[in-house]
Amino acid sequence: TSSHTRVGILNNPSSKIKEDNTAIARGILTTFLTQSNSSFKSFLSKLANEETAKSLAAGTKIATFLTPGMDADAFEKKYNTLGLDIIKTHQMFCQEVLKLLPGQTAVMSNGR
Repeated sequence: TSSHTRVGILNNPSSKIKEDNTAIARGILTTFLTQSNSSFKSFLSKLANEETAKSLAAGTKIATFLTPGMDADAFEKKYNTLGLDIIKTHQMFCQEVLKLLPGQTAVMSNGR
């Protein structure tokens, strides 16, 4: 509710990282990098929907779910070039620094 709040997401997958099982994670990261806050919230809500996850797993392109007001060109360019290394780096940080088990979730506040 505050304009001074910052949100970040770290991925800590429990399974082997592949393109076909990281569509949502890559979509979220791409949105952080290319979109305004107003577009981010509505797209994130759409990605959090179970039907969207099922559809993506079945092969639907993520661009199908872009919401009005999003910069579709910037999103698609970044999404198509965003490698899996960033997710692997997140996973290493979660497990080596934060001492989380694979797939374990956590909430950090003020870096703690």
